[in-house]
Amino acid sequence: MKRPVIGILTWREGKRFAEPAYFRRLIRAGQALGGTVFLFSPQDVSPSGRQVRGFVPDGRSWRARMFPRPDVVIDRYRYTPTAAFRQYVAFRRTNGFQYANNRLANKWNVHKVLWRDARMHRWLPEAMLYSHAHLRSMLARHSLLYLKPLNGTGGRGIVRLEKTAEGYRLLGRNKDRTKVSALIRRIPALLRWIDRWKSEKMIIQQGLRLDLVPKRSVDMRLLIQKDGNGCWSITGAGMRVGGERSATANLHGGGKAVPAQAFLRARFGEQRAREIIRDCEQLAYQTAETIEQHFGRMIELGLDIGIDVDGRAWLIEVNPKPGREIFRELGTPQVYREAIRKPIQYALHLVRQQSGGERQAARAAL
Repeated sequence: MKRPVIGILTWREGKRFAEPAYFRRLIRAGQALGGTVFLFSPQDVSPSGRQVRGFVPDGRSWRARMFPRPDVVIDRYRYTPTAAFRQYVAFRRTNGFQYANNRLANKWNVHKVLWRDARMHRWLPEAMLYSHAHLRSMLARHSLLYLKPLNGTGGRGIVRLEKTAEGYRLLGRNKDRTKVSALIRRIPALLRWIDRWKSEKMIIQQGLRLDLVPKRSVDMRLLIQKDGNGCWSITGAGMRVGGERSATANLHGGGKAVPAQAFLRARFGEQRAREIIRDCEQLAYQTAETIEQHFGRMIELGLDIGIDVDGRAWLIEVNPKPGREIFRELGTPQVYREAIRKPIQYALHLVRQQSGGERQAARAAL
């Protein structure tokens, strides 16, 4: 029986890739599990679609060679506001590969899909699409808000907006992740500041009191993935404690990772910590089910979950192409390796399903 062929769809420029260290580990895991795994971009597929120019590690560089059409493709192409990304979107609509994961919409459309499921309501903060009227309306109900670009990751472009006795305090990170802060007295000047800041459409999200550590943002990153049997399972979770005066807890922005159970136990006690983690796990499984019902098959989701000062869990963000470096930061190499293996194991599961379906079709034709 031939080795299953798994393609990893990603951005590249020459032999530069978006996540080279992770891709090297992913390809090694695929080879160890019995697959042929390679990286490719939309421009690497032959006109017939039967062959793909793929890339595999070659020392510190990458080597290109021709591969057969992949049995399954794992999509790791991340959003960038570029022509290359628009070409990728068109490619996804037309190439006919079997994908392990579908594309997810922008933050606003994801929020609307989740909100339509009443089972999700208790975990969702209020959100609106940004406009001057909507911002005024949200400020009338909430003293703390977050403004987020519809697309993008890593905390870029996010602004924390707090209404205080002195005026409106703004704290954010620009596209280079550089901290930006301001104090603005009146609403008209605030609206002008935000209009200058935003480079694309944004959402306004109800702010949450997540400062379980004084003057620092804290959230949970939970990774839920499909396993080798095609079932969702929680790989792991950890708390992210943001840098001082940081709008987010992202590790990219100077945050640090802390074990979830120990962190929550110190803040809430043993029994309440267990209840909070169970609630976060229930949130994860329900989110995965609701997302798949609308958007189709997914392979993994990274959930950013806020735990407020009362211990209530809130879904802040859903990332369909998450990182897993938090598990290295936590010093849990076994969980980190599992987080890398699972996407390959699920892709191999899809290949087995495909082969079984083809055998059944062949028998039915006899």
